[in-house]
Amino acid sequence: MSASYLEKLNDRQRCAVEHGIGQDETGARPLLIIAGAGSGKTNTLAHRVAHLIVNGADPRRILLMTFARRAAAEMSRRVERICAQVLGANSAVMTDALAWAGTFHGIGARLLRIYAEQIGLNVDFTIHDREDSADLMNLVRHELGLSKTESRFPTKGTCLAIYSRTVNSETPLNEVLRNWYPWVSNWEEQLKALFSGYVEAKQAQNVLDYDDLLLYWAQMVSDPSLAEDIGNRFDHVLVDEYQDTNKLQSSVLLALKPGGRGLTVVGDDAQSIYSFRAATVRNILDFPDAFSPPADVITLDRNYRSTQTILAAANGVIELARERFTKNLWTDRQSADRPKLLTVKDERDQANYIVEQVLANRETGMLLKQQAVLFRTSSHSGPLEVELTRRNIPFVKFGGLKFLDSAHVKDLLAVLRFAQNPRDRVAGFRLLQMLPGIGPQTAGKVLDAIAADSEPLMALGEIPAPPKSGQDWGSFVDLLQALRKSGSGWPAEIAMARTWYEPHLERMHEDAETRRADLMQLEQIAAGYPGRERFLTELTLDPPDATSDQAGVPLLDEDYLVLSTIHSAKGQEWRSVFMLNVVDGCIPSDLSTGTSHDLEEERRLLYVGMTRAKDSLTLMVPQRFFTSGQHAQGDRHVYASRTRFIPATLLQFFESGTWPTVSPAASERSANQIRIDVAARMRGMWK
Repeated sequence: MSASYLEKLNDRQRCAVEHGIGQDETGARPLLIIAGAGSGKTNTLAHRVAHLIVNGADPRRILLMTFARRAAAEMSRRVERICAQVLGANSAVMTDALAWAGTFHGIGARLLRIYAEQIGLNVDFTIHDREDSADLMNLVRHELGLSKTESRFPTKGTCLAIYSRTVNSETPLNEVLRNWYPWVSNWEEQLKALFSGYVEAKQAQNVLDYDDLLLYWAQMVSDPSLAEDIGNRFDHVLVDEYQDTNKLQSSVLLALKPGGRGLTVVGDDAQSIYSFRAATVRNILDFPDAFSPPADVITLDRNYRSTQTILAAANGVIELARERFTKNLWTDRQSADRPKLLTVKDERDQANYIVEQVLANRETGMLLKQQAVLFRTSSHSGPLEVELTRRNIPFVKFGGLKFLDSAHVKDLLAVLRFAQNPRDRVAGFRLLQMLPGIGPQTAGKVLDAIAADSEPLMALGEIPAPPKSGQDWGSFVDLLQALRKSGSGWPAEIAMARTWYEPHLERMHEDAETRRADLMQLEQIAAGYPGRERFLTELTLDPPDATSDQAGVPLLDEDYLVLSTIHSAKGQEWRSVFMLNVVDGCIPSDLSTGTSHDLEEERRLLYVGMTRAKDSLTLMVPQRFFTSGQHAQGDRHVYASRTRFIPATLLQFFESGTWPTVSPAASERSANQIRIDVAARMRGMWK
């Protein structure tokens, strides 16, 4: 069969695609693809999956894991297009066959449903998002009396973060507290009790949180017979963005394919920037030696995004890393323009320069949305946002509120989740308090009254209506019992729930009409899922962005400037990129200089930001900026110097300058005058 579909790949990409295929695969080693920024990683991985299928692999036995559901969907579409190109009409059978493509958490949820009975789970379990998990943590915290301690006990969000890091990093609690939460160390015993109570509450209510989807999966594959059964479902396992995995995900993967046969992971150690989610760069650095013989390593270092001058500067920054896979990004895209390293007086000048340059770029035909301003922390963009608003320049800021964080959306989802799993105390607690006259105490009594019944929703109809609930109680019970029976089908069920909820929406929110539009959008999203359980699971695991992410963007504007944290910008690219506050204290952050590991991740952050630029890159160096909440002295202005990640030895890769600019003649006159004045002053001292 012709392999013409591989001809557009470069030599390294093709080597990665063809690795071990068509040979004696029993002897093929696991594969690590080190894919540099802009090197065609997604295209390479899609071609590898397609090449497996074209050469006889059963797509139903291929497990493809990414870090976003949309990425998995896009990968599947690419695979289908390539297969159609090669197999023609015979590819029709492949269209829906790549069934095991999704996120780690999504795949984990599917496997837990399949093996629920074997691992002691009820198959109707519901999944809590982070906010719901924090609410449940808070309920347990209150029941244990920890919300009334003399000295303030950590908040529910902090407790959940500690719990999550302990689980995902597979690290003992005392070590987590010592390394990441030292100010909480004196509460270690109470936290142990809280976490035990939290786990018991989840199991009693038949709910799982995000971390459970990996934890239960890891526990399953720790059983040799279950590990073998799950591993034998898949001939090939491929993982994207492996540098972003945590220890728990790595342990799951290595248990699925302990010998490495059929295993391919793709990633870039230089873009490992999510340690705050317990991701560890060690997973990708140590991957080759996890097997005997070691995994094969193929490096993709040809960049298709940036100019050579931008790559030279980025290579220079990352070459100073303490430990890394050696690669030197290169490209055919030549340019005489080096990245700019621009010094300004303060954040106001920084904002003014960027606005002027963005508008100048627009006059040359570069759309606003082809330009981006990146920053280490969301608060760094404040002065720029003010100036953009003043100048009436529309912009999008990524990293804001998510769709599912909206109160009205969470209310409607609570209706569906409680109908799906009436032991979900957080959903029931939220739902009951929507009714007039029912507060936390009454809601708790209702949930206690139905908890022991084998059919909680039937029991709900048999208990007396709370005294102040009025006529709303009857319609509330009728709705839940109708949803539990699922007689209306999907997505009619969500329409039924929305119709019941709308009067409460109007009572609780002044902007009910705007919020109603969100609920209609949620209903449209629901229509794309086969059923309620699948909808609730996938929406929780991979929520869509809210319009509130588009800060300041009038709905009529088709063009807008992109503002983004570097973390949110990963995987994106723009023609022109500006980076704010490239100074010590911001990059690296004052809060991330405690260990060498922290510092190395900050270096990688700068590298990731720089490699987002295609044609133009400007690093801004304000000499004075405002910092909030990072110092014992409180909010204050601080004086800064260029980031330590660009030492003098790397200045050759940049065009250094200042703004506002001063003409050479004026600068020379000023310098001469200063010399004259200094001499005169000294002569006066000698008299």
